[in-house]
Amino acid sequence: MARRLTILDEAEFSRICERIDAGTAGRADLRAATKHLLGLLQRKAPGHSVEVRVPPFAAIQCIEGASHTRGTPPAVVETDPQTWIALARGRLAWDEAAVHASGERSDLSPLLPLV
Repeated sequence: MARRLTILDEAEFSRICERIDAGTAGRADLRAATKHLLGLLQRKAPGHSVEVRVPPFAAIQCIEGASHTRGTPPAVVETDPQTWIALARGRLAWDEAAVHASGERSDLSPLLPLV
């Protein structure tokens, strides 16, 4: 979990978003967009108190506070790639999304959208 995710350049991310919006995005596009947006979240809210999981592509730790090293963290946010991408792009509101969020600091709405 300690490694940072690679941030895509703006043009590449824009091309991926065009395919997502057109409904022609493949698995590689969803994976790239998911990791890119999780990387932006890590950059915006560094820390280790909340684990954000977007299976099957990636999971990160973010937001300042107590960190954990083993087992389930005190705060977890989990959703599917399509929902995460929509949330992070501002296409879906936090309170309308299918997100499993538990624990203190698990409401990411103040940090979204990321782009």
